[in-house]
Amino acid sequence: MTRPAPAPGISSDAQSFNWLVTRFAQSTAGAIAAIAVSADGLLIAMSTDLERADADRLAAISSAILGLANGVSESYPLGDPDKVIIELQRGYLLVCTISIGCSLGVLASKQSSLGTVAYEMAMFANRASTVLSPQVIEELQNTVRS
Repeated sequence: MTRPAPAPGISSDAQSFNWLVTRFAQSTAGAIAAIAVSADGLLIAMSTDLERADADRLAAISSAILGLANGVSESYPLGDPDKVIIELQRGYLLVCTISIGCSLGVLASKQSSLGTVAYEMAMFANRASTVLSPQVIEELQNTVRS
């Protein structure tokens, strides 16, 4: 998968992050779609196979789930949440923290290997955390495709 031509007015870090989210969804076995969410629950990036309304809804759900997991970690001495996995009848929703202020939500098929998806999410977080800064997060909030 090649990177798209630079879009006018968008920093290379923001473009790289968007590309990483789409690449994650397309190249991770079992992944259906992926989104990135800021700490305030706003969509900052989405894989190209999602409609904007669906991505916004998934961003709100992912943010709420991570908020609940953080509530558990604040109430019990079990450490910070690593990944939250919701098993559905025909698939999974996985949410993990990318960096301070951002998280990744992934829809995966029931046939996927949760270990593989979780590993790829951790690798994504390592790569993406070097790109994300408060300035890039703000830019992504303002430029996510409509």
